[in-house]
Amino acid sequence: MYLVSAAQMRELDRLTIEKYGTPGHVLMERAGSGATQALLDFFEQQPKRVVVVAGRGNNGGDGFVMARLLKKQGIACEVILAAKKREVRGDARRNLQAFSRLRGRVEEVAALDQLPAVEKRLERCDVIVDALLGTGLNTAVRGLQAALIASMNASGVPIVSVDIPSGLHADSGQPVGSAVEAALTVTFGYPKLGQVLYPGTTQVGQLACVDIGIAPQALTEVAPQIHVLTRREMGGQIRTRHPESHKGDFGHLLVLAGARGKSGAAVLSASAALRTGTGLVTLAGPQGLIPIFSSVLLEAMTAPQPERVDGSLKLNVRVLSQTLHGKSALVFGPGIGVSAETNRMARWLLKNSQVPLLIDADGLNCVASQVAMLKTAKVPVVLTPHPGEMSRLAALSTADIQAQRLEVARQFATRYGCYLVLKGARSIIAAPDGRAWINPTGNPGMASGGMGDVLSGIIGGLLAQDYAPDKACCLGVFLHGAAADIFAQQHGQAGLLARDVIDNLPDTLRALSRAGQVDAQDAYDSDILG
Repeated sequence: MYLVSAAQMRELDRLTIEKYGTPGHVLMERAGSGATQALLDFFEQQPKRVVVVAGRGNNGGDGFVMARLLKKQGIACEVILAAKKREVRGDARRNLQAFSRLRGRVEEVAALDQLPAVEKRLERCDVIVDALLGTGLNTAVRGLQAALIASMNASGVPIVSVDIPSGLHADSGQPVGSAVEAALTVTFGYPKLGQVLYPGTTQVGQLACVDIGIAPQALTEVAPQIHVLTRREMGGQIRTRHPESHKGDFGHLLVLAGARGKSGAAVLSASAALRTGTGLVTLAGPQGLIPIFSSVLLEAMTAPQPERVDGSLKLNVRVLSQTLHGKSALVFGPGIGVSAETNRMARWLLKNSQVPLLIDADGLNCVASQVAMLKTAKVPVVLTPHPGEMSRLAALSTADIQAQRLEVARQFATRYGCYLVLKGARSIIAAPDGRAWINPTGNPGMASGGMGDVLSGIIGGLLAQDYAPDKACCLGVFLHGAAADIFAQQHGQAGLLARDVIDNLPDTLRALSRAGQVDAQDAYDSDILG
């Protein structure tokens, strides 16, 4: 599912109308009709009274269509217009007049002293339709519009926002002054970036997307590069297994990880890879940890590596080359520590690895001091930083990273030719060619130790199974969050452990695979797409 900026959506509309011949009033009618149906589907009982709070632009025009269609359904519906009727122009005016011809009530509100009467009507209705401000908003909401937003939010009545909650920036997801807190947002054409990024997603409520008939040729011309992952799409990526398959058909992952006191990170990563369906996993680490690895993870093979006096890895090129022989992917970094030796190891792997390389945790901190080395890799490289690690990689503050997560991830991936997974609420996957994906799965229960090690094993295991790097990252991130969501639904978020996610992986893979094979409504998609 594509995600678009406000400017891209405007261009899609313009091309569809001006170049490919669909009149604007037809698009508005489709938008209002789809939003009306989404409203009726959202509530278990049909509302008896609806108030549409509308502006004078096209967003208000969509609201006027809804008012007319709701009134035709026998629902008492009135419009509060934050403008004079004479100020409404174009297609919006056409639909305001159509509502008026049905003897629909339209009250012009132009001054703050009219708010008490407006607030009483808001409190008496069953549903508020927010059609005040659209996706073109760039300046802070003030005055009457801000007061109307505050009144809607304070009413205690569920709000259905048209296209976007009024006051929310369509690209950043940041409230521009103040913003409506919607129970349901019905967006048109394609979801907007700010609707699936925090904090915007908390303002949106459930998000439904209405197809208004944007011309396919217009989509080709605009060529959006950002997507939101859906369960059906991710389920469709999961491969079926041939009855005559054997373990050699599903790859051999090498996990190079661990140091004294950090054996758990290595075991979690390798365990996750096995639970993701990887045929063979070899866990390589300091020689002193091999007995721990062998006793805890019976299904993995082990490969002892030279170690320093402190129990951390020591680079021996001959041994490491032998260990890499015959593997189909490599995970490097969980629990290895940061030292001159591990820094050298990171450099050597980037220059010499012949198989896809995923770098995580301490491996990322080794790369941070020599980030230009990423360009020397001859194979796909995947980095999986959390915001703190991304801060070191990009030489930006964590606050700056969090304020512009999508831009930072895309710029870094294109600059250094790598695949990057920026972890966190709504993790972002970025590819070297500028494409990016936003992941909707996961929950706050995942804020516990070892979750990142599990993700590195999942993605590494998919790389070993010969999934393309972009598909391995997208499916891996979605699967990771979905497995955690299933646990949280059953047991709650507090106390969710990394090993709980690992244990849930087979069931989650099965559920995703089924979702990819059937044309049905899906729980994860409904959170994002309605």
